[in-house]
Amino acid sequence: MMCGITGTPGTGKSRIGNELARRGLTVIHLTDTIGPYVTGMDEERDTQIFDVERWAEEFVPVDGFVEGHFAHLLPCDRIIVLRCRPDVLKSRLALRKYREKKIRENAEAEALDSCLIETFERYDPSQILELDTTGRDAAFCADQIGRFVKGETPADFGHIDWSSFLEIGS
Repeated sequence: MMCGITGTPGTGKSRIGNELARRGLTVIHLTDTIGPYVTGMDEERDTQIFDVERWAEEFVPVDGFVEGHFAHLLPCDRIIVLRCRPDVLKSRLALRKYREKKIRENAEAEALDSCLIETFERYDPSQILELDTTGRDAAFCADQIGRFVKGETPADFGHIDWSSFLEIGS
């Protein structure tokens, strides 16, 4: 069974993926798989450009977890959408030395539920778990994900509303 862990940059995908790997589970970090598909760099957005469709089409499924911002584009059996309160997300991205414009763009995407909406458009609701990582450590989140994957916790999403964090007019 392939389970995806997706979310806006800074929500904890790699950190939680590393915790799952530490527990002996197979985890593929999707950033390690895009190299052959990179076609350039968008300097203005400080983002790599890659052929997402070809990458998703050629991706060989694994029995385990795939974690990355585009995991929801793969044919996963279960999908976990990590969420983080936008003000906390901004702090995390600033620590990574993201440019202010990119920080704002990602915080807005998080406040608008962008990854959740894209996931909901592709997956049956019974396959989706939305997990708030704000103030929670990787072990707690990995435990929640483990219960969902085993079917011990039902699908759950749509309960997080961060629209109040949208900066109107910015």
